[in-house]
Amino acid sequence: MVRTRFAPSPTGYLHIGGLRTAIYNYLIAKKTGGDYILRIEDTDQTRYVPGSVENLVSVLGKCYIQHAEGPMLDENGEIYETGPYGPYYQSNRLEIYAKYAKQLIDEGKAYYCFCSQERLAKLREEQSAQGLTPKYDSKCSHLSKEEVEAKLAAGESHVVRMKLPENEDVTFEDGVRGTVTINTKDIDEQVLMKADGFPTYHFAVVVDDRHMKITHVIRGEEWLVSTPKHILLYRYFGWEAPSFVHLPTVLNKNKKKLSKRDGSAAVEDFLQKGYLPEAIVNYITMLGWSMPDGKEIFSLEEAAAEFDLSRLSKAGAVFDIDKLNWINSHYIKEMEAEKLAGLVKGYLVGKYDELANDETKLLYFTNCIKDRVSFLEEVVREAEEIFAEPKEVTSEEGLEAKAMETNPQLYSALVELLEKEEALTPEVMKATFKTIQKEYKIKGKALYMPTRIALTGEVHGADIQLIMCILGKEEVLRRIKAAM
Repeated sequence: MVRTRFAPSPTGYLHIGGLRTAIYNYLIAKKTGGDYILRIEDTDQTRYVPGSVENLVSVLGKCYIQHAEGPMLDENGEIYETGPYGPYYQSNRLEIYAKYAKQLIDEGKAYYCFCSQERLAKLREEQSAQGLTPKYDSKCSHLSKEEVEAKLAAGESHVVRMKLPENEDVTFEDGVRGTVTINTKDIDEQVLMKADGFPTYHFAVVVDDRHMKITHVIRGEEWLVSTPKHILLYRYFGWEAPSFVHLPTVLNKNKKKLSKRDGSAAVEDFLQKGYLPEAIVNYITMLGWSMPDGKEIFSLEEAAAEFDLSRLSKAGAVFDIDKLNWINSHYIKEMEAEKLAGLVKGYLVGKYDELANDETKLLYFTNCIKDRVSFLEEVVREAEEIFAEPKEVTSEEGLEAKAMETNPQLYSALVELLEKEEALTPEVMKATFKTIQKEYKIKGKALYMPTRIALTGEVHGADIQLIMCILGKEEVLRRIKAAM
């Protein structure tokens, strides 16, 4: 059975690239009827950010990427773990790593290294000055058993490093790159266990993936060059290696790796701005993969039914905010008005409370602006434009509409008809405009442009009849009378 995992570090927020990795791991498991799990790689305790795991699980859940095992959130927002292969935090698996590190040392496949940071820094400087790739020179691998025991007995600080075969090609198949070969001459003798007793990523990932029965490792391409180390560790232990898939980098518009410096690379930021989870997942899924029929709007379930690793792109995918906006606006337009109104309300509270708390007008407002926004935070701008005092008309088209001979008659008719109504509704406004068209022969531009100018100062915009319903009878009459 296929088992995949998403294994982020708890360093603050879920990045766009991280969500894509989670999505692809989820989709291949879903497609094959396998399991997708979440593991927390927190071996670097200096980078740990409190609350980041809770945030990570929450954001993944909002995006419908639900794991079968690993850290979960209970109804109180507290973390608990579920699954048969825990613990799912690497910091709680230290005894496991220590056991396997000792096995490698005993078998001569790893060794204790007592070199100081000062010596290692000087070594790197010298190698760089000679144009060489900086890497460890294996000095401590030549220590005798007696020397090692003496240093350990004296309590000298040390790490554990893996031994490498000399001048050997390590070849593996990558799901994106195909056959990859890297010679051990170009690989450093990796630290497996740090001086603080924590494993490095390279050691923990192999042990954990084996223990958790992971069959497919789908991760960023920055780990491609390190994979030979992992292949060798699998060999040292006599374990079968999983299938490897290294995803191309998500790029910004300048074709550089997308980062927090690009304004917003955090998924939560997009959710807070009012990008719908369905739209975010839809778009991010396309950053390196495409549906066989070329369809660009699709659900997570549809993607799972069609997902195939062979369709992953080798080239880095550019994160295009305009494309995300287009997809998100599509989902906004397609959403049921009542459901959308509930989301819109959250952005109006504290700014336009009267509108937010009037269910009828809130629904009018939602229908009025749903075709005009790319993300929900923009509804505040739309409300500002509706409730602001009419602007001064300056455009040629606006001045022509303002000077139409039928305007006095139009405004008088609107006042006369609307004063008879208890409240303005879409039905009332439709009947009112129909009466003016029939009885006063005022139609088309002569009807709608001067009305809009009186109410907003604009020539074009959202549905004017819905705007009148949102403003309400008293405010509409005030503005029309002012225009008269």
